[in-house]
Amino acid sequence: MLSFHCSLSLNILETNRPFTHSYCRCFPMSSPVATAVSAAAPYDRAKAVKEFDETKVGVKGLIDSGIKAIPPIFVHPPETLAELKRGAEPGSAPQIPTVDLAAVQESRAAVVEQIRQAASTVGFFQVVNHGVPEELLRRTLASVKAFHEQPAEKRVPVYRREAGKGVSYISNVDLFQSKAASWRDTIQIRVGPIAVDSSEIPEVCREEVLEWDKEVVRVSRVLYELLSEGLGLGAERLKEMGLWEGRVMVGHYYPFCPQPDLTVGLNSHADPGALTVLLQDHIGGLQVETEQGWIHVKPQPQALVINIGDFLQIISNEAYKSAHHRVLANHSDEARVSVAVFLNPSDRERLFGPLPELTSEEKPALYRNFTFNEFMTRFFKKELDGKSLTNFFRKS
Repeated sequence: MLSFHCSLSLNILETNRPFTHSYCRCFPMSSPVATAVSAAAPYDRAKAVKEFDETKVGVKGLIDSGIKAIPPIFVHPPETLAELKRGAEPGSAPQIPTVDLAAVQESRAAVVEQIRQAASTVGFFQVVNHGVPEELLRRTLASVKAFHEQPAEKRVPVYRREAGKGVSYISNVDLFQSKAASWRDTIQIRVGPIAVDSSEIPEVCREEVLEWDKEVVRVSRVLYELLSEGLGLGAERLKEMGLWEGRVMVGHYYPFCPQPDLTVGLNSHADPGALTVLLQDHIGGLQVETEQGWIHVKPQPQALVINIGDFLQIISNEAYKSAHHRVLANHSDEARVSVAVFLNPSDRERLFGPLPELTSEEKPALYRNFTFNEFMTRFFKKELDGKSLTNFFRKS
């Protein structure tokens, strides 16, 4: 494999057009790939990142330009690349459990125990027979894919990083803070507590986004009841806190990567909120970290992936565990698409901390109280580099 030098000569403000071969030229050199990421080939990273962001066409624009090697801003450091190869030994790691929600009618206690076990160990589980129509699952994934694959001039108007925007299309939320960019683009849509005006949602995915949000709310209320009972609390306890009212939907797009061994689709991180509901396609690439190593979350037809966030770990006083997860760069010719909804409390100024019912002299509160606004501010001040947000709020 040859090394490369990628010269970004971009000015979207002057050209008002996406990447072409004249914008991103990758020239083979005689040295190996390792040389390209060493001090032997210095470059102005801050300038390269800024120029990439100003194109407003994301990773998809790079692929459309016909590149054969990834630009240096996407090449991850050796320690990260080495970690990508650290998988669990076959048979040694727990599998991501699958919970049949239809079984609640006949054996609610058994389903509660399944979810409690998963939430307190791996922090991930999949649910089937959740009641979301199969057609809507397919349409939601297809509509998000259609947004990312429409002509660049259709995507550029919603490419923005300003805080508070109801709809934004970006490549890497932490692009300017991270050590290396990840190979993905994202459309982000605020759907609660005050949803963005539907007219602002791109037409190509508007109907599906609104329908999907309604289904996520319904499913999440069921999940919060079961999770609450798993803590030994009443079924309404977590719902009473409004942990489903603050919602952000993200549609990730992971196009084919010409050098998947040099980058990632999404860096290792734990979700900051209470709960995440994820719809993923058949391509795969999502991995969860366990004590035995990294394991795959294998796509299942019509299943939803559920994971515990840092916030729920804190208020459960660590009865439930958030889990670090990542997405590998896509080596498939077909783009990978996933749609996640992050569920959070709607009252950002209310004080939160471990629930009093879950603390005692034998098990005192492990975390201090905080507002959700402080919690999320702390999250966005750090890059998605595997650091745990819970450490900032742990009592000394």
